[in-house]
Amino acid sequence: MPITEILEDNCKLFGNDTALIEINPERKETRRITWREYSLIEPSHGEYFRREITWNVFNEKANRFANLLLNSGIKKGDKVAILMMNCLEWLPIYFGVLKTGALAVPLNFRYAADEIEYCLNLAEVDALIFGAEFIGRVEEIATSISKNRMLIFCGSGQCPTFAEDYNELTADCSSEAPDIKLVDDDLAAIYFSSGTTGFPKAILHKHRSLMHACIVEQAHHHQTRDDIFLCIPPLYHTGAKMHWFGSFLMGAKSVLLKGIEPKYILEAVSNEKCTIVWLLVPWAQDILLALDSGEEKVNNYNLTTWRMMHIGAQPVPQSLVKRWKEYFPHHDYDTNYGLSESIGPGCVHLGIENIHKVGAIGIPGYGWEVKIVDENGQKVEKGSVGELCVKGNGVMECYLNDPKATKDVLKDGWLYTGDMAQMDEDGFIFLVDRKKDVIITGGENIYPVQIENFIAAHPSVKDVAVIGLPDARLGEISAAIIEIKKNHTCTQEDIDKFCQALPRYKRPHKIIFAEVPRNATGKIEKPKLREKYGAKTLVAAQNLG
Repeated sequence: MPITEILEDNCKLFGNDTALIEINPERKETRRITWREYSLIEPSHGEYFRREITWNVFNEKANRFANLLLNSGIKKGDKVAILMMNCLEWLPIYFGVLKTGALAVPLNFRYAADEIEYCLNLAEVDALIFGAEFIGRVEEIATSISKNRMLIFCGSGQCPTFAEDYNELTADCSSEAPDIKLVDDDLAAIYFSSGTTGFPKAILHKHRSLMHACIVEQAHHHQTRDDIFLCIPPLYHTGAKMHWFGSFLMGAKSVLLKGIEPKYILEAVSNEKCTIVWLLVPWAQDILLALDSGEEKVNNYNLTTWRMMHIGAQPVPQSLVKRWKEYFPHHDYDTNYGLSESIGPGCVHLGIENIHKVGAIGIPGYGWEVKIVDENGQKVEKGSVGELCVKGNGVMECYLNDPKATKDVLKDGWLYTGDMAQMDEDGFIFLVDRKKDVIITGGENIYPVQIENFIAAHPSVKDVAVIGLPDARLGEISAAIIEIKKNHTCTQEDIDKFCQALPRYKRPHKIIFAEVPRNATGKIEKPKLREKYGAKTLVAAQNLG
């Protein structure tokens, strides 16, 4: 069934129960507010801010926005982009778009003005709703993007002159559900690839994919009505939203936290009695560092309700999980693998019962098929490295307006992920690396993730990225960019000595101590590193030649 029906059911069954809570730890607001006021309050800087809405209000807000769009000429099959930071308005707006039969098009909040315009044009967007943080960027392109396109401002403060005001527009709209018939085969959403190899691709999904994500998430993590999910990652990304879908399916309460500092996360779990938290690797590392240093103490918080921590979006070092279990031995743990092309996390997952296999991304997810193939598309033997392929109801329809790219990755219903992996004798899959990130040095394949996981176990290493740099003799050499923990010292000799346990060909040829850049979803931005350090190396290699 279309995912909008879940919202209607939650409204009927649990209408007066809390659906969503928004917390901004850097602001304080203790006054209880009504749903008519909640989007209008702008507390003074430096104060704690907490807002909440029930399932009834969630649904009413979605219906009002849907009716606004319909009254403005948006129809089934049109596209509505959302450019907003995480907030209480985000999800009702998303569902309002879906209720019209239009496609929701979430945009990365890090996009520059030209990237915003590119994505709006690529997805053929008919309306854009944006938050206060994006006024400047949207203003830069307002003249060009406003032609035949509705611009809606959602935020506190004065509405810019080039847009229309969300609060004013929705105030007089009906709170009844629009009479739009939806089926599983209707198009539902466009998500954009991370754009790590250039401008992003537009990934097209049907309602069937969204519903599949709900079922998969709940099957993996066993959410009940009593669970409280702490959502920290950006909602524009499939990862955050699809993990929330498991709670949404059960009508459970969720918390949107605006802040990633260890203190904020631990406070939110403690104060809101959260049971499930999904973290990105850098945030989990920061929590461990804060606990190691004594900056934060577990005993200062009531964390007894916290039952599960899971991580996705990038490879997870085994050393991180081992350290985590030392502080939180009672936590269930899961690793989730997925792509926006497979409607986010869950096509492969470790499983909370398989903690003994930490290091693997896991086994095929609920309702998913998996295979590992060679360059000719033939299955490889267990233990051999090949490209990971997945198949299931969550696979995208296509890359919009890009038939060549679609043909490259969709073959006979299988999604070719571009990730290199291998399967052990027990059927568990280990991610080796991105196909494009494999380093070929002197004819030998080197998989950076394996080296990164090894170096991450060094007690002074906070983060590490391994990339290939051009070399006149070997073609490429491996370089490790290493970020050191605060108040720790580490030298190249220390790393070289530590890496003696690696086979000689896997030892980094070059060590660079620097910050490791990650994007909003926690992925290492290797193109930036290759651009920064590769150009210098290329010049040197050319001079040697």
